[in-house]
Amino acid sequence: SVDEAMAGVCDRIKVIMFKDGSVSVEDNGRGIPVDIHSTTKISALETVMTVLHAGAKFGGKTYQVSGGLHGVGASVVNALSEWTTVKVRRNGKIYQQSYLRGKPSTPLEEVGVSEGSGTTTIFMADSQIFSTTEYDFETLTDRLREIAYLNKGLEVYIYDEKSDQERTYYFEGGITGFVRHLNRNREVRHRQPIYITKKSDSTILEVAIQYNDGYSDSTLTFANCVNTVDGGTHLTGFRSALTRAFNDYAHKSKFLKDTDPNLMGDDVREGIVAIVSVKLPEPQFEGQTKGKLGNIEIKSFVESAVAEQLSLYLEEHPDDTKRILEKCITAAKAREAARKARDLIIRKSALDTGTLPGKLADCSERDASLCELFLVEGDSAGGSAKQGRNRRFQAILPLRGKILNVEKASPDKMLAHEEIRAIITALA
Repeated sequence: SVDEAMAGVCDRIKVIMFKDGSVSVEDNGRGIPVDIHSTTKISALETVMTVLHAGAKFGGKTYQVSGGLHGVGASVVNALSEWTTVKVRRNGKIYQQSYLRGKPSTPLEEVGVSEGSGTTTIFMADSQIFSTTEYDFETLTDRLREIAYLNKGLEVYIYDEKSDQERTYYFEGGITGFVRHLNRNREVRHRQPIYITKKSDSTILEVAIQYNDGYSDSTLTFANCVNTVDGGTHLTGFRSALTRAFNDYAHKSKFLKDTDPNLMGDDVREGIVAIVSVKLPEPQFEGQTKGKLGNIEIKSFVESAVAEQLSLYLEEHPDDTKRILEKCITAAKAREAARKARDLIIRKSALDTGTLPGKLADCSERDASLCELFLVEGDSAGGSAKQGRNRRFQAILPLRGKILNVEKASPDKMLAHEEIRAIITALA
């Protein structure tokens, strides 16, 4: 049904969860074909429902884009169900066929007249295969809400007979409404989400971005309406373009000086809520759960589109851009401060456990209260001092160059100075 929606021939999907545990999925698409399949010599409907890899979308024949892979969806649902009944409304008629555990139990029959078109599939999950055949209403509504957001103009309805709960989802704004929904309880940096879209041949990209005052990166990626939780090439392209666009604008508009380092990826993604959705003919998913998109060409497609359109947005919306960049630069400063603090701790640890500097002429006395440390300028002075000292309690440490004024220096600069480190180590 979702594939029909992505193909632009379906604008309504209806899901009903019956009390007996069966589920009905109905759409107003074109209806599965019922004529004889040229290869299998049985009806196209029976072929789709019983033969693996026989889905009409496989090979890009019927659907330009599809959330399925290898055409196994319908046949697998049928095989894992105790029983399945499919009703097809097509060519002004209603056709029906039933199945028991994946095998036809009735022939394909014409059972009535229909004004519209579409497909209704009713199935009962097989209790001999699944330990539980109960469905969680909230889990299903979350997924159906996603589908409605990702397909602008699609209405999705779900009803649960047991709990008498129902939901209807319809979002004219599509994924811009999605990011608003995710940011509904947060303080946002700009009211209107940034929207980016591009279509090339049969590949479609949609991106929506909105920043909030939080600190996390909430980027969700989808490929043909499948949530790619492990990211993939579309996420890589998006992140690369995001970092490049903000750095280019920040330097160009003097938010960053020429001598300032570039913003890092983590800096420009702090507080971001983004949806990256691609629809493409032959998605290459990695892993059994379709968690990662692997199409190499998608990276450059997404990166170029986002970089170009985001750069244009930043130029045309200076007030919004200023608020976003201020957050990014604050994140960069916080990151650098955290790095310095971490280095300071590491240096202190190194001083605590470090060995004595090699140029120190140490004394033999172990009681620090009885010892003396002489700081001398240069190795030549050190040589003379060593000759005249008492080796038992007098130590000599030669220092080179002009010593750092620690009263004016920051702690990290002080600890980075080699001669100061040598003094601290010798005294410790």
